[in-house]
Amino acid sequence: MTTRPARLVFVAGTGTAVGKTWMAAAVLARFRHAGLRVGARKPAQSFDTAEGPTDADVLAAATGEPTHDVCQPHRWYARALAPPMAAEVLGAPPFTVGDLLDELRWPVGVDVGMVEGAGGPRSPIAADGDNVTLASSIAPDLVLLVAEAGLGAINAVLMSVAAFGERQVVVVLNRFDEHDPLHRRNRDWLTCRDGLDVVTGVEATAARIVP
Repeated sequence: MTTRPARLVFVAGTGTAVGKTWMAAAVLARFRHAGLRVGARKPAQSFDTAEGPTDADVLAAATGEPTHDVCQPHRWYARALAPPMAAEVLGAPPFTVGDLLDELRWPVGVDVGMVEGAGGPRSPIAADGDNVTLASSIAPDLVLLVAEAGLGAINAVLMSVAAFGERQVVVVLNRFDEHDPLHRRNRDWLTCRDGLDVVTGVEATAARIVP
């Protein structure tokens, strides 16, 4: 990675299908609408071809970039497995975290850039590392950790935050319903008892990235 955005965010999830791509795209679209120059990168993606747009497609629609700038064509793996596993199944060459870093490119003048991982913090992203390894290597200004708001949120969030060590983490409880007592209790427990920085919507998330 050479040129670096003014504000660099690593987007992680507590697991798969928690809405991290949707949240990243919504926040980036908000910044773009406000006149900021934004960018997104998905270093490697694996997917089920029957499930509609890929993460790279969704992120590209939000930022206005070409989809293959978001995720390079040779890092698209059409199997619903962790990217290095999908590559192995498809007979593609193995790749390392270093390979992903070498391919991570940004145009000059990006105000907010987001790098989205795949799966949970300890899900493999390359043959020799996971999402925590990748995040540590790019040294983002903060980690955006997206989690479900309901049952199991506290355990998933605490384990995921611990995996990122001393790095600054903002927790986003996705699909949060203020009228749901469990959602409210989870938020309050994580903030009051565990001292985490927790937000529950696109506007609040954006404000944590660019105050």
